Amino acid sequence: MSQRPERPERSTSNTGRVAILRGGASLERNVSLRSGAHVQEALRRLAYDTVAIDPGPDFVARLSDERPDAAFVALHGGDGEDGTVQELLEALGIAYTGSGPSACVRCADKVLAKYLMREAGIPTPEFRVLRETSVKALGAGAAVGPIERALGFPLVVKPAGGGSALGVKFAHSAEELPSAMVGAFSYDRKILIERYVKGRDLAVSVLDPASAGDEPSALPIVEAIPREEDFYNYESRYQIGMTTFVCPAELDAETTARAQQLALDAYRLLGCHGVARVDLMLDEESGELAVLETNSIPGMTETSLLPQAADAAGIGFDELVGRILASAFTR
Repeated sequence: MSQRPERPERSTSNTGRVAILRGGASLERNVSLRSGAHVQEALRRLAYDTVAIDPGPDFVARLSDERPDAAFVALHGGDGEDGTVQELLEALGIAYTGSGPSACVRCADKVLAKYLMREAGIPTPEFRVLRETSVKALGAGAAVGPIERALGFPLVVKPAGGGSALGVKFAHSAEELPSAMVGAFSYDRKILIERYVKGRDLAVSVLDPASAGDEPSALPIVEAIPREEDFYNYESRYQIGMTTFVCPAELDAETTARAQQLALDAYRLLGCHGVARVDLMLDEESGELAVLETNSIPGMTETSLLPQAADAAGIGFDELVGRILASAFTR
């Protein structure tokens, strides 16, 4: 009969014990490990007693052994962002950072989020949805032609779930669309085919207030300008030197205010809590803004957009981590 490892002694820290959840089994594991490492370093500087937990089959047992006062969720993709981990933490009665299960479900499913935004009048690029089961069982492949005619080229094809631009493909013509769909289907059984918006890639992070009773605030806008690719892909996001980041983005006051308001609208619509990042496109022809998606657990790596936005707002990394942690107790 196996025995659990003896629980380590608590430190003499007066600020509590925090479990940093990082790693996991998703395709974004490496990014999560980096985010979690940076968060743990900050919490140690803030004098918290920390333990890093890489969720696996012993996840609940580890949490029960460690008995943390709170969990800092630094998991990207998969169970960490779709509400699974949050449901477990609530079942165990452990306070945790970030959005609750229902908001995580809405944010993680890009299709659901876009339907909700469209119904609420939040602008988002026109789209169509295909499921692998409908292609196989209902002849949905025949709908590709009408989709092409309705949306026009180029098209962006995305898995409904996941983040970090994994599985996102461009189709510049009817010949390229089938392979883009196959690529997206390799990541998810439901895919999104979206009208491509040529323009500027913007990100607005939203942070809950430091004081009770205040409203969430939109941080300065970050613009991501890839140096080589024509869109902000996985490598551009996480390899230093692949992307130029401008923060605050060089926008006129009206566009800045509009982007920040749209981010706040999406944050509230989806039920986010603590912190989130809303990605938008600024159409270079029309000057209109469109919300692409909302990330309920933004990255905390050295190239991540949330820390850059916070720094531009005068919020250092340690203070940012402390504020996010504090929001775990204001749910």
